[in-house]
Amino acid sequence: MAPFDREGALKSAEKALRQGRIDAAITEYAKVVEAQPRDWNSANALGDLYVRANQLDKGLQQFTRIADHLAAEGFYPKAGALYKKILKLKSDDEHALLQSGDLAARQGTLADAKRYFQMVADLRKARGDRKGMAEMAVRLGTLDPDDLEARLRAARVAAEAGDTLTALREFREVANRYEQQEKGAEALEAWQAAFEVDPADEETRLKLLGTYLSGPTPELARKVAIGARELKQVAAAYERAGQGDRALEVLAEAAEADPSDVSVRVSLAHAYVARGDLDRARTYLSAETAGTDPTLWLTLAEMELAGGRTDEGRHAVSQALAIDRNQAQAAVVVGCRLAESNPEAGFECINAVADAALAEGDYAAAAVSLHEFTIRVPTHLVALMRLVEICVDGELEATMYEAQAQLADAYLSAGRGLEARIISEDLVAREPWNRANLDRFRRALVMLGEADPDAIIADRLSGDSPFLASEKLDLNEGLTFDSPVVAAPPPPPVADPYVDELSALLPPETPEFDTGALEVASADEIDLRDALSELSMPPPVSAPAARSLDQVFRGMRDESNRQSSEEAAAEQYSLALTYQEMGMTDDAIKALEGATRSPRQRFDAASMLGRLYLERNDVAQAIEWLERAAEAPAPTADAGRSLLYDLAQTLEKVGESARALAVFVELESESGGYRDASGHIDRLSKIQARG
Repeated sequence: MAPFDREGALKSAEKALRQGRIDAAITEYAKVVEAQPRDWNSANALGDLYVRANQLDKGLQQFTRIADHLAAEGFYPKAGALYKKILKLKSDDEHALLQSGDLAARQGTLADAKRYFQMVADLRKARGDRKGMAEMAVRLGTLDPDDLEARLRAARVAAEAGDTLTALREFREVANRYEQQEKGAEALEAWQAAFEVDPADEETRLKLLGTYLSGPTPELARKVAIGARELKQVAAAYERAGQGDRALEVLAEAAEADPSDVSVRVSLAHAYVARGDLDRARTYLSAETAGTDPTLWLTLAEMELAGGRTDEGRHAVSQALAIDRNQAQAAVVVGCRLAESNPEAGFECINAVADAALAEGDYAAAAVSLHEFTIRVPTHLVALMRLVEICVDGELEATMYEAQAQLADAYLSAGRGLEARIISEDLVAREPWNRANLDRFRRALVMLGEADPDAIIADRLSGDSPFLASEKLDLNEGLTFDSPVVAAPPPPPVADPYVDELSALLPPETPEFDTGALEVASADEIDLRDALSELSMPPPVSAPAARSLDQVFRGMRDESNRQSSEEAAAEQYSLALTYQEMGMTDDAIKALEGATRSPRQRFDAASMLGRLYLERNDVAQAIEWLERAAEAPAPTADAGRSLLYDLAQTLEKVGESARALAVFVELESESGGYRDASGHIDRLSKIQARG
């Protein structure tokens, strides 16, 4: 096939034009353009010929093809000139108007661009093209990147027209621009509009969430938050805003969104427990969520016991104490709180505490826990019996007798006269002069229907019955057992002034015991012999005693009280140590004050009291008790020096220079170089000299 003769075709076209044959010229140019489409000059000439031949559409087609190509290639001025040529021929040519607007925008002539776009908008409005109008509104609005308000209007128009991509793009870009300008409110408005256009857009949602969380409107954050992590952030925002109820609601949503998130469930459990809503707390608290947190185990214990789940509750208490033994006081508080509305639930908690203490051999701590409970529920028979049992096993006699008395009263209140009689008899046997015990005994006898309770009491106190007999029958005499009991040798006689005083009341012993003399002896003498028998003294036979029975019993009572006081003081001191270990300082102070009544315990108890008051910054009380301790004999020389040093330092701190100097001098004279006593003496001496 022969190559196309472009030059020949063009010459033929020129001849035709000179001859006035325009159609022939058009034919020749058409051949050239068809053979070589990128011959833009020939195409432009062909377009002009079409216009001259009144074939406007074909001419515009050629001009448009050339202009579009030039625009695409970046020849904006040439393309613009052709579009203007088109618009002169057809002013409402939308394509030319749009392209002219784009070219003007690219070249920075925004006014020309707006004019061209507005012309297109007017054309579309005239023909009722709403979608086309919206498109032009968007183009007009987005024409100037710095005109943010216009861009927002354009974005809204795009959203209304269903152009989600354009609307979302514009809203986000405008929001970022506002943020750069530090216009938070305007930025937030743009982000909100973007979220309404596309709630699934993650960038927009996270922007809104962060803004809402840092502001005063957590309810807005709740609308955009998803997932447990974000819901927890919203709950924290509610908490900061003082909206606790809303915070719990959102945390509940977080727990539902992620059931494996233990921290959320723990927070909910703590919150509902603090509000006293144990039913709601139970929804979120379990052995799993309690984990290794002893406080949560105690919370779980309280809920289980309050709900009647005894085994689970006791187990929870045990778990708490196994994790942290120092939670014993908190567990006692839980038990006492439960006891206010449900004594049985409270007892189970306290009993578990006692079991934990007994497992470590700490009878005093076990007794303290039960004692706290019986103060609040004084008629709980099982608790009182357990307390007595622990006191017996732990040899806590003073507490045991107090518990026995309380148990006897509880039996009396319950109408159980037999048990009350047994205990009250034991109490009267120990302290026959105690009117409260005698009254319990009488009430028990009356409850049992005894016709003459006073006669029974008198018989018991006479010493003729085994109840208070001085000589006990050995019913095992002559019996043998698998493990023979080897009798211990009698203890050597111990000098006791009180026994000597009683012995002095009687004449010297006779070589042989005269039963006849015993028969005619007075009742006073018989009771005196019984008293001496109880004190391991042989019963002398004598004439009537020089003192009355009341005097003898008074002496016995004083001696018994002295021994009981010593035992009670030792027990009070032991309990004080337990109270202090459990953090129950007020109870420790009370027990120590009781212990100081005994000379044997006074130094240790008063020293500890002084130091406890120092910890409380109650200097006046601290000095008083430290001085009392200083007046008592110290168990060791070092303990005495340490006490004097603490006393002197305390006096110095409160400005008692003279008294402090005197104590330091005493300490230095006794020990010679104890700690920095000499330095204190030098300093205080100078102060005294200046004064």
